[in-house]
Amino acid sequence: MSKTPNDQAFDSLVEELAAIEHKRWAHWQKYLHEKGQRQSDGSVLLPADLVARWDRQIDTSYDALPEEEKDSDREQVRKYFPLLKRWLEHFAGAGEK
Repeated sequence: MSKTPNDQAFDSLVEELAAIEHKRWAHWQKYLHEKGQRQSDGSVLLPADLVARWDRQIDTSYDALPEEEKDSDREQVRKYFPLLKRWLEHFAGAGEK
């Protein structure tokens, strides 16, 4: 069964979003590894204070985060905006035809 143009477009959108997500994840992993100490077996030992901070953030809902931490999340979301804007403009333009 062949895919509709919308199905193909959404598949393309998923791929573009996945590429952004991978870049975001890789950036985070690089940061995480730089904060840790590489062990002789290849593992990375993270400082307890950072683990405690990240555990606190994991257990905190977004709306309860301090503004500085919300800003960090907002910064990550803004990386998706150029793609979303392009897609919204594309579909808005398609609706005008």
